[in-house]
Amino acid sequence: MSVFVEEINTELVAAGYLTLQRVVLPEQTQVDTAQLYVDSGIATSAPLSTMNGSRDNDRSTVASGSSAEVHVEDFLSRTSARVRPGARLSFGTYFNAFPASYWRRWTVVDQVRLSVKTSGSGAVVVYKSNARGSLQRVASTRVAGDQISTFDLTLAPFGDGGWYWFDLVAGVEAMVLQEAQWQTATDRQINGKVTLEITTLNKTDFCLNNLRILGSRPEALEHVSEVLIVDQGTQKVAEAEGFEEAAAGVGDKLRIIDQDNLGGSGGFSRGMLEAVDNGSDYVLLLDDDVTVEPESINRLLTFAELCKRPTIVGGHMFDLYNRTVLHTFGEVVNPYRIQPDLPSEDASLGHDFAAGNLRQSSWLHRRTDVDYNGWWMCLIPTTVIREIGLALPIFIKWDDAEYGLRAKEHGYSTVSLPGAAVWHVSWIDKDDLVGWQAYFHTRNRLITALLHSPYELGGRVIRESFQLDIKHLVSMQYYTARGRVMALRDLVDGPAKLHDLLATKLPEIRSMTGEFSDSQFKPEVDLFPAPKLDKPPKKGQGFRSPGYLNLLPWTMRTVARQLVEPVKNSSQERPQALIPHQDNKWWRMSQYDSALVSNADGTAVSWYKRDPRQLRKLLAEAGRLHLQIVRDWSRLRKEYRENLVEITSIDTWRKTFEAHSENAGK
Repeated sequence: MSVFVEEINTELVAAGYLTLQRVVLPEQTQVDTAQLYVDSGIATSAPLSTMNGSRDNDRSTVASGSSAEVHVEDFLSRTSARVRPGARLSFGTYFNAFPASYWRRWTVVDQVRLSVKTSGSGAVVVYKSNARGSLQRVASTRVAGDQISTFDLTLAPFGDGGWYWFDLVAGVEAMVLQEAQWQTATDRQINGKVTLEITTLNKTDFCLNNLRILGSRPEALEHVSEVLIVDQGTQKVAEAEGFEEAAAGVGDKLRIIDQDNLGGSGGFSRGMLEAVDNGSDYVLLLDDDVTVEPESINRLLTFAELCKRPTIVGGHMFDLYNRTVLHTFGEVVNPYRIQPDLPSEDASLGHDFAAGNLRQSSWLHRRTDVDYNGWWMCLIPTTVIREIGLALPIFIKWDDAEYGLRAKEHGYSTVSLPGAAVWHVSWIDKDDLVGWQAYFHTRNRLITALLHSPYELGGRVIRESFQLDIKHLVSMQYYTARGRVMALRDLVDGPAKLHDLLATKLPEIRSMTGEFSDSQFKPEVDLFPAPKLDKPPKKGQGFRSPGYLNLLPWTMRTVARQLVEPVKNSSQERPQALIPHQDNKWWRMSQYDSALVSNADGTAVSWYKRDPRQLRKLLAEAGRLHLQIVRDWSRLRKEYRENLVEITSIDTWRKTFEAHSENAGK
């Protein structure tokens, strides 16, 4: 490793070097995310066991006892910050540390240069970590006046994980970071062109906000040939108040396509198709209800351009309403259950960087390899699209996961790249397993199992599917159960109708809400009869979950009771209880005949009512259909796999868009 310090008389990027990642600071409207960009705590490692070399608790986060407040008033620009006299400022953070193990594993880069331009007196200290999260001081240099400090750093030690970063320590006077970059020596240039596509459904405010963000950061659009909005809603972005002003910064790169609501897969597939047609090298898919960190665009593109082979590169998702919380660091699909899963035992959901910084959260230092990346932000090479096709026509669920699995089977990897991210409405205040989305969860999960499960009968997927039917039914969620039965019927009908169902299935499901009280909502509890329990709970205790050993006989008794025991008139006239959403558990709800239940976001309440007739009908049909799927599994698997190329092809999707677009030729 070499270290150079010189007075400022040259550009930060020397000839023959390429910028991989700029050090950036939050936008003025994003100061509540400061901990994702800078950190003022001391760098300390969590304790290691001297017996086996592992942490006493790998999943724990060690809080810094000397952490100080981040002064956002010291952020001078997007790339510049002041360090107060005697203070330390660390850039060992989510957006500014360099994810060395990802670059080593997936790209041609084997050495990086850190260039730091400063003014004032102090020190620049460089650190690294390994896959266990153990921190190591690499180098330091004293600076005074206007200087550029350059550190040449190898990526050799980062086979399984680890990051590089640097700290600034001011002397008796303030020190200023003018700018800093992570670079590599290469003659290659970033020439790839990107179609940035946003699929939207009545989220005009979010779309306008992201247009403003992109328009205010021209460097983010340097390699973007087109910003494409596929508008599938009734509240059109182009007709929204403030559209002209928001679109001005993007200029003639902006194009809007209006089409019927074909779900996420229909919107994103349209973006893929347009990127192929306009000659782009990549399509960057973005959800509509996000706030984008614009620096992420160039980071994803630069990483993809330097990958050893064509690679899908995605960004992470932070919680839009709790902005320092990372929803997930990467996901895989459990092949035996066909369910999203964490990639390792020490990974964690919902990590809050305000509570535990990157340097002291050991599990974040192990490289996370994934099966897919959510399409809230995902860069896909058009070479991949040309070979494996567009998304599966399955509306709202499993399209991104299935695409990642399909790409993997064709030899294309997916990388979830740290330092590239959006803020998105998290799943915490949603329950998409209940209501109209249950249809799509059920059908699309089973289709994914037919296409990609390596296990006979999809492992546990059929058994778990039927168990979910029972849980919904004994919970009086008959609307959800009806949707699931419809999903099973459409599954066994085969793949030929999938494109036809894109625009029609959601209206069909929603048209049934009037038939089920559990799908009819009112904004206030007082609009329903007052809840009253017929008799007090046994020994003053509420309902408890059955133990594992007693689960099967308990469930059988519960189903039998609900099938044969008539519903009391009193329960039909008024609810027995008011159940908050977080207490809406199947084993608790199964003990009521009638209850008011709030929805996931707390905006409305519905009245669940036990109906033995619905239970008998739906349980019998769900059982019959699951048995049919078991019997026909081999035939269905063959049929779906043989038709996959056709139903995901550019030509087939093009016909679907021609039938559902208002301005396909514009």
